[in-house]
Amino acid sequence: MLLPQPLGPLMATNSWRAISSETQSSACTVRSPVLYSRVTFRSEIKPALSATEGGRANRADDFAIVAESEDFIVVEKPPFLLVHPTKPSSARTLWGELKQLLAFEIANGGQISIVNRLDRETSGLVLVAKNATAARRFGLLMQEQRIAKEYLAIVWGWPEWETRSLNAPLARQGAHLPSPIWLKQAIHSLGAPARTDFRVEQRFTRGASERFSIIRAFPRTGRTHQIRVHLASLGHPVVGDKIYGPDENLYLEFIKTGWTPKLERQLLLPRHALHSAALKIEGEESWISALPSDLANFVDR
Repeated sequence: MLLPQPLGPLMATNSWRAISSETQSSACTVRSPVLYSRVTFRSEIKPALSATEGGRANRADDFAIVAESEDFIVVEKPPFLLVHPTKPSSARTLWGELKQLLAFEIANGGQISIVNRLDRETSGLVLVAKNATAARRFGLLMQEQRIAKEYLAIVWGWPEWETRSLNAPLARQGAHLPSPIWLKQAIHSLGAPARTDFRVEQRFTRGASERFSIIRAFPRTGRTHQIRVHLASLGHPVVGDKIYGPDENLYLEFIKTGWTPKLERQLLLPRHALHSAALKIEGEESWISALPSDLANFVDR
């Protein structure tokens, strides 16, 4: 299993929460003198679905608390868990579960503001402000690019470079060219500025000759699908990427059929292999997250 390079010490917290599904406000805060830095949150809410109403999405695991203070909470989001509701439904979301977890704080004037949003299939660290003052502060820090983000991606092939910087503007493809996928992004001269720095962390093989690499990505801007589009443009798409991988028609097929053995043979993983591995507030706290078990197992097999 690959461990991210540490940015600094994890911040411990002196709180844990007892969770119950028997009441509407299912989270209560219990203060303890014992420092405890990681708690798993359990929920019985139904899983989120992918692009259709049918049961096509993989089951999301529970998220874990990495660090907490009076102003923020940092969690590890598992793959397949939506961050925000996309439409009125009972779909399970990180935002909804945080509302339950932080019910006491919300009842006393707090709020939930997710600072760095992740796609449903992307796993890893998410920073969440717990009050309006913290939300404004983190928002300004993001605008000033003083919150550094690092991702780990498993990609097809072995890059011929060790480090690479790509400055290529991104736009929604359908705004400029025909596209069967509404949300698909593309490099376009009329797009918003987008820059990503890359560093090869590891090269490995699977089977007799299949080559793969672990890439550490440093997004300097925050465009939709930025890392995935930039890596694909370099000839090294993210493993499991239904849109920017071997064939965009695989995404359309997934919408119709859900995950199938045929898709598994072509994509290898049921989700794109992208993980939010590190967050650092300039001059302040920093947090790291190792590759989750599904991606670590892919590397080690």
